[in-house]
Amino acid sequence: MVGVLAAVLFSTSCAPSEDRTVEAPGVGGQEREVTFEGGGHEVSAGFRSPENASGTVPGALIISGSGPTDRDGNSRLRPEANTNQNLSRVLADTGVASLRYDKYGSAPDFEPPDSDDPVDPRIFDEQVVAAYEELIAQPEVDPRRVLVVGHSEGALYALRVHELIGENHPSPALVLAAPPGTRYLDLVDRQVTEQVRVAEAQQQIGEGEAVRLLSDVRTARAMIRAGRSFQDSDVPQGGVLGLYSPANTDFLAFMDSFDPVRLAEDLPQGTPVLVLWGEDDAQVSREDVDRLMTGLDEAERVDIADTDHIFRYYADQPGAAVLDAERPFAEEVAPALEEFVDGLW
Repeated sequence: MVGVLAAVLFSTSCAPSEDRTVEAPGVGGQEREVTFEGGGHEVSAGFRSPENASGTVPGALIISGSGPTDRDGNSRLRPEANTNQNLSRVLADTGVASLRYDKYGSAPDFEPPDSDDPVDPRIFDEQVVAAYEELIAQPEVDPRRVLVVGHSEGALYALRVHELIGENHPSPALVLAAPPGTRYLDLVDRQVTEQVRVAEAQQQIGEGEAVRLLSDVRTARAMIRAGRSFQDSDVPQGGVLGLYSPANTDFLAFMDSFDPVRLAEDLPQGTPVLVLWGEDDAQVSREDVDRLMTGLDEAERVDIADTDHIFRYYADQPGAAVLDAERPFAEEVAPALEEFVDGLW
């Protein structure tokens, strides 16, 4: 049952039905494959440019959410989310080229390293920098007109991108899509708690098992924040819910060190920011976004009704499967992005 809970922690979908797949948004632009080196590895990516663009156009770097998520915004848990792909199509329709890349661990031909040592979390920072450089190197892109789009966990990288790329580049505008507003492990704790309580209510696990799981999760969070090893506690050595494990400790500690509000407050003065949030987002709550906005004095915010974490329309029907491929991408995203981009340059 622990495995089941881990599988649904960051997901609310199941396999899509091909017969009822909805159309992707927008015209889509023109796409080509690019590769570059990032974090000591070859990174595959897709570059999409607007249809019939003349001269140079603005460019956007799209950064994926949590886990081994590929360039399109898909993972093993949500193989048809296509969040990044949909965003790139909408951006192309607004006249913005974009680059989205296969996050470390997500490419179809990915081979795990031979070593059992945890992955250095800075590899993801290095991928962001390399992807940014690749974006502005494209002949269609005006390097003076750049925005960074971070979805979910990707928003934490977007908020730090001005520091990562350095002073040699102008600070980009930001689009924060379904962004976390609390520290990483606090958000995980809330998500895990909700999943465990749902499983308990549905009698998938007993009360005692629910109490034990939540106790282990909170012990693991405290130990990571204290810099202690799981070997010094009663936390299961294999980890909790497939998330709190020795292999993930360095990454979790690194991500938890950032308070999104503090990152927002530390943005260069005058950084244009658009915050997008779906009102039926089960992963990032309204309170999370409200808290983030306290650090963003002049940011624009667009809340989209009846949409979930990946900005697809969502109707909660008891007993009904939530199939990503069957649910349209929110129409409200396009005008929000268009209005934001039109005011940038």
